[in-house]
Amino acid sequence: MEKFTQYSNFFYTAVGIDPYDKGGDPGKSRLRALFLANVINLTIVAICESIYVYTAFQENKLLEAVTVMSYVGFDIVGISKMLFIRWKKTGLNEILEDLEAIFPKGKVQEEKYDLPKYLRTCSGICLTYASLYSLLIWTFNLFSVMEYLVYEKWLKTRVVGKGLPYLMYVPWKWEDSWSYYPLLFSQNFAGYTAAAGQISTDLLFCAVATQLVMHFDFLSSRMMTHKLSGNWKKDSKFLSDMVRYHERILRLTDVVNDVFGIPLLLNFMVSSFVICFVGFQMTVGVAPDMVVKLFLFLFSSMSQVYLICHYGQMVADASFGLSVATYSQNWVHADVRYKRALVIIISRAQNVTFLKATIFLNITRSSMTDLLQISYKFFALLRTMYAQ
Repeated sequence: MEKFTQYSNFFYTAVGIDPYDKGGDPGKSRLRALFLANVINLTIVAICESIYVYTAFQENKLLEAVTVMSYVGFDIVGISKMLFIRWKKTGLNEILEDLEAIFPKGKVQEEKYDLPKYLRTCSGICLTYASLYSLLIWTFNLFSVMEYLVYEKWLKTRVVGKGLPYLMYVPWKWEDSWSYYPLLFSQNFAGYTAAAGQISTDLLFCAVATQLVMHFDFLSSRMMTHKLSGNWKKDSKFLSDMVRYHERILRLTDVVNDVFGIPLLLNFMVSSFVICFVGFQMTVGVAPDMVVKLFLFLFSSMSQVYLICHYGQMVADASFGLSVATYSQNWVHADVRYKRALVIIISRAQNVTFLKATIFLNITRSSMTDLLQISYKFFALLRTMYAQ
């Protein structure tokens, strides 16, 4: 069970969050102090970036304003996911306790559930996604420093000057002051906090969704391969066990939607703007090295949304698959009462179970298409404004 959440736990610890009770953790006070430091620093940086956006609009610097708005959106998603996970800690404990209770135990059960396949797939996706996002944030964090060291100090081809990773409002001259180094540290600290806040919650979401899919698939397999005994009492006992198992998974899905719903909705809303802003920057003529950085930002944002939509689609497909599996059972010579019970099970399974971004959005791969359409509309609007 812990192998599914090992990557999310690593990033949660990095930002000072203990997302659920693991029993007697003596380091909670240190984690709380680290969390407060992360949140306060990220909030200050986000406020200063917002002030910069306002002043850039006042001075008709649309490109700079759009650039910083993408940073602000990234900060908002990161801090909201961190805060909502702390707020919904009780619900998260309930999810993990329920998953632990129905988790396959022992080699025999692990083979029946095909656990190694799901764990291998989840671990591979989580590691790839975490590596991609870590590459993104450290490319942004270190880009200005590397430009200064390579172009000005090493190659001596052009004067770059000391720069900060992200544009933001600073009420004093920091370029030739010792305050440059605390500001640089603060921005790097804030960038990593925002990224880790997103990575940790996304990886936990993937781990939970993977286990939901595993349980739906196991339930479908049991229904499809069940052989009728001809004894109504035994067959009805099997059906009642399967119905209780199904209801437990459905209740668990409702709790998952309650815990992750608001952060996912905010994620989709902000990501549509971020994708639009980054795409806009890439089309207005920027330096080649800047294009690489922006492409990485765009690719990471789209990968995040696709990852969420992919797992939402997997849960929807697995839940509907139960109806197909139940119909595929060899029920032709079954008792008429058994057949009637199967009709009820099939009818319930055809009511597809979705992971939801609150009541407003069922998460499937089509959600990705909708988001890109919205992003393109805002992109076209920005291009029109910029051309005037």
